[in-house]
Amino acid sequence: MLARTMADRLISGALSKPDAALEMTLRPSLFSEFAGQIKVRERIEIAVQAARQRKEPLDHILLNGPPGLGKTTLAHIIAKAMNAGLKCTSGPTIEKAGDLAGLLTNLEEGDVLFIDEIHRLQKTIEEYLYPAMEDFKLDIIIDQGPNARSVRLNLPRFTLIGATTRSGLLTAPLLTRFAVRERLDYYSAEQLQTIVLRSARLLSIDTDPDGATEIARRSRGTPRIANNLLRRVRDYAQVKGDGRITSAIADKALAMLEIDENGLDEMDKRILESIIVKFGGGPVGVSSLAVAVGEEPDTLEEVYEPYLIMEGYLKRTPQGRVATELSYRKLGLKSPGAQPALF
Repeated sequence: MLARTMADRLISGALSKPDAALEMTLRPSLFSEFAGQIKVRERIEIAVQAARQRKEPLDHILLNGPPGLGKTTLAHIIAKAMNAGLKCTSGPTIEKAGDLAGLLTNLEEGDVLFIDEIHRLQKTIEEYLYPAMEDFKLDIIIDQGPNARSVRLNLPRFTLIGATTRSGLLTAPLLTRFAVRERLDYYSAEQLQTIVLRSARLLSIDTDPDGATEIARRSRGTPRIANNLLRRVRDYAQVKGDGRITSAIADKALAMLEIDENGLDEMDKRILESIIVKFGGGPVGVSSLAVAVGEEPDTLEEVYEPYLIMEGYLKRTPQGRVATELSYRKLGLKSPGAQPALF
């Protein structure tokens, strides 16, 4: 039970306050230190250099992709490269127009405003962003009823960086106001190995390349998960070994966390098993599947399904989720489409 809880926490990317502080120390601060996302990084670097040469603020940027791939890290790197201040917030925390007005009016010329989970902005709040992004002006309503009047405030030229895990939920008017739109994809095992070795060096963890590779290939293509697993393997190596992370130590530690050689944890297997056993292999709707595994539908869609689909264990169809042949083999179950043996 403890191992399952730890694994679920690692996969969801939830961080305690000490872990969150530690995560900040592991963030690269320069483009040259940012591993992976080579094409995205190159395009953003060119945009930053061009803006600096013109001595203008950077165009608004939208970063899209699954959790833990480096959207927030890129925002910090961009702000530093532009020698600009960075103000961070998230969509759900901006509850009324006054909250947004306070953020915008406190910006200075060239500052970067980073809004995480921007797709969760309320629509009424979102509309205040349109003139702010295009004309750098903010229209606010003062008083109510017959005494209500609109006041237009001039804003300093700033750069808005929005991050989202679900760009499809953004409205077209907001989406088209981002001049730069980039999608971050999952990392390869080689890229994650580089990240693990860098983090191990920063944390003074004795790690050999094979140990880093073992962690990297079970990290679901996600740097945040790789760093989380590194810390958990470090604990295991400290208590059960001599403190050095080798391939064997990493394998034993990850087995204790119920994370297998393909990066699947207990919840992943429960999802696949529920589709196959309870729903005959599918198709099954996400709401029914969420009830069957005891998880929220949004968590299934944003945290678990992307990796299962990318690795070929799951398919999304108009009728619902369907388990693939690979899922049956993974769980050691007989596929309905398997041909009977001939004697």
